[in-house]
Amino acid sequence: MTHSDFMIIALKEAQKAFLKDEVPVGAVIVDLKTNKIIAKAHNQTEHGLDPTKHAEISVIRKACRKLQTKRLWGCAMYVTLEPCAMCAAAVSFARIEQLIIGAEDTKGGAVLNGVRFFESKTCHFKPTFQSGIMAEESSQLLKKFFIHKRKNNIL
Repeated sequence: MTHSDFMIIALKEAQKAFLKDEVPVGAVIVDLKTNKIIAKAHNQTEHGLDPTKHAEISVIRKACRKLQTKRLWGCAMYVTLEPCAMCAAAVSFARIEQLIIGAEDTKGGAVLNGVRFFESKTCHFKPTFQSGIMAEESSQLLKKFFIHKRKNNIL
């Protein structure tokens, strides 16, 4: 499978979040040796009543439980939106080797924007990362979500 194939699966997770009235972000963790999906997740902060239930945190928790480990060596994470500082730190702590990002987040992102967590002195492990994989599709889903929220004065 290609980067786009895995990002399509992450986008399906984001769509699940959208349908649940959650910010539509999805994430997938893949074993780099076997090219198999280990775990999938989407944002659940609203319905989970938990500000840490970002897609990235949830997918890391699922993958660690499945593999019975706290380190995800040899894994890649595909996420539809650039991770925030909390999620970037979690990626580092989990030792995820590759991070593939859909859309950049100029307001809340912490990898390519904002604090650029992986460049900080306190970051002990820096994954390789790239962005722009299906960025337009990821952006459009987020825009659709926030247009609906603003139109209904929900924000």
